[in-house]
Amino acid sequence: MKQPFAWDHYSDQPAIIRDKALKRQMRRSALPSLIKTFLVALLTLPIAFILTPFTRRRTIDGKDFFGMGVNLNKEPNTTPYLLDELGVKNILIRIPLWEMENLHEYVAFIRSFSGKHITVALLQDREHITCADITRDHLIQIFEALEDVCETYVIGSTINRAKWGFFSVNEYLDFYGVAYELKRKRFPHLKLIGSNVIDFEYHFSAHTLFNLAKIRYDAIGSLLYVDRRGAPENTQMGFNLMGKINLLFSLISLSPKTSNELIITETNWPLKNTAPYAPTSEFECVSENDYTAYMVRYHLLAFASQKVSRLYWHQLIAPGYGLIDNREGTIRKRSAFEAYGIMLSHLSDAQFVSFSHHSDEYRLICSTPRGELHITWTLTSTPLYTYKAQS
Repeated sequence: MKQPFAWDHYSDQPAIIRDKALKRQMRRSALPSLIKTFLVALLTLPIAFILTPFTRRRTIDGKDFFGMGVNLNKEPNTTPYLLDELGVKNILIRIPLWEMENLHEYVAFIRSFSGKHITVALLQDREHITCADITRDHLIQIFEALEDVCETYVIGSTINRAKWGFFSVNEYLDFYGVAYELKRKRFPHLKLIGSNVIDFEYHFSAHTLFNLAKIRYDAIGSLLYVDRRGAPENTQMGFNLMGKINLLFSLISLSPKTSNELIITETNWPLKNTAPYAPTSEFECVSENDYTAYMVRYHLLAFASQKVSRLYWHQLIAPGYGLIDNREGTIRKRSAFEAYGIMLSHLSDAQFVSFSHHSDEYRLICSTPRGELHITWTLTSTPLYTYKAQS
């Protein structure tokens, strides 16, 4: 059967399904699952909201928190050196399941990184969603090929967007179930990250967490973009970034399907004047200066929540949204590249102490081997890193 998807190298996404009749048919068949999604969310989200203030934090250290997304098709020979320059230890690499003929190239790319903790995100297309046998065979090939270098996998991505192939949560649960069955029977050492809803659409998250499917997640992934609201402190339906994290973590804590671990597998801001590489319209794009400020503040707020185990920035190299612009065959480090490196140099060995904010003034305090680190910022100023001797 001819695939309705193709790999879009501008946005790193499958192309949108063009067949309108096919989309209508899929949406009609998904109606029972969508009703279930609505009912599950109606029951669980209010409870999660009420219990949010009572949900206990985890203990998240800087060495585990910071991660970076990298791609095979973006300067693969230079990428390891750029990561070492930044000091990044945790990386996420995506393998599209419809590119299995290139698996050997992905394996070689993954093996080119030394001393890194590697997470592999497995991207789906419609064929893999509808054919469990093909999915099972391809997952076995990947798990075996990377057995000695990778134990952590993101199973599926952007499950609440039809352009990525899923038309319902039920379809995702079946898809994830193939991977979970393999983990249970053949690969018990693997860590599987599931759910992977994009944006602030937690009704879909609720359905992935509360269902009768015979599955379990080792961690919950979220593509928690807030770019359409501008700054991470801006609100959507009354929730800023930290509020969204707190609500999702409360929902996760209620679920019997997972341990209480939340991983942000993707986030970024699109950049002005980078069409067609920016994944949104020019209206949502921001300047490089705003991109840098928002990126740092997003990380600081997520770390201060102490509810996000790891945050993967998407990504190192991408003309429309990365720390580096590689158009015209050159490597241009944006100001965000230096800012990320500075942030990581201060926080890679940090332990959370406290967080506070009054009006638009924010303060994050951490303990480090160099002394007590105070990070202060406002919505219009660059974060200031200062150290005080620990008593």
